[in-house]
Amino acid sequence: MSEVVVDDGVTIHYDVFGRRDGPPLLMIQGLGTDSRGWALQRLAFGRKYRCYTLDNRGTGRSDRPPGPYSLDQMALDALAVLDAEGVERAHVLGASMGGVIAQIIGVLHPERSRSLVLACTACRHHEWRRELLQEWADAVDEGGMAALGDEALEWLVGPRLRKRFGIWLNLLARIVLQQPPEPFIAQIAAILDATDELRLELVTIRVPTLVITGSQDSLTPVGDAEELAELIPHARLEVLGGAAHGLMVEAPNGFNDAVVRFLTDVDALDAAIEAPQEAETA
Repeated sequence: MSEVVVDDGVTIHYDVFGRRDGPPLLMIQGLGTDSRGWALQRLAFGRKYRCYTLDNRGTGRSDRPPGPYSLDQMALDALAVLDAEGVERAHVLGASMGGVIAQIIGVLHPERSRSLVLACTACRHHEWRRELLQEWADAVDEGGMAALGDEALEWLVGPRLRKRFGIWLNLLARIVLQQPPEPFIAQIAAILDATDELRLELVTIRVPTLVITGSQDSLTPVGDAEELAELIPHARLEVLGGAAHGLMVEAPNGFNDAVVRFLTDVDALDAAIEAPQEAETA
């Protein structure tokens, strides 16, 4: 693991793996989840890409400062990882809350991304989801992470996986429950404090974008993905049948194949554009 100290003094830990000469890929996890949430992507992505996975502030080995947090600051945390590694532009993959952070990078820092992959995420608040997240924060504030219980974690784990294996064999659920309560609450507050104004700027995104979700995702339903794909110019939508909110661990093969296929297409397009320019300067 490496680390970088960001502008407000917080230390962000990150991991670098994969092909040394591969195109850079920045990977940002969601609420209460650290870089271990990408465990089932390491081999598939590392074959072709130089991967950078970070522990968002408040999770994993990163500092756990008191709140408030903001998603804008967490986007800067992620970009600080690229700065520390001397990477100007990268493919940016974000899941859930990380998907919103990826949107912020795409809109506010467009020069830093070569493409966006937005997984199991949304671009607006729904009142039912605001109430649900506030209920989670209140429960954790009163009874610690164990207060989330099976009922809350069912939102993260699809019914097919619950029926076959149960919640406790789900990687993301285990990681979430290992986090301390205070930063988990602070991350929820950051999500709830974010406005819907960002969605009005999604039309300015010009890099290729993949929106990917699971057909059984109840926390960020397919309608959220469809809205993102409609608002972002030329975005590609992919729905993985049978997967829920944790699609990268519930359907890793389908998820990995879809993401690698998309990134390969983007790299091929970039190469085709660069070739004539290099010929002109030769």
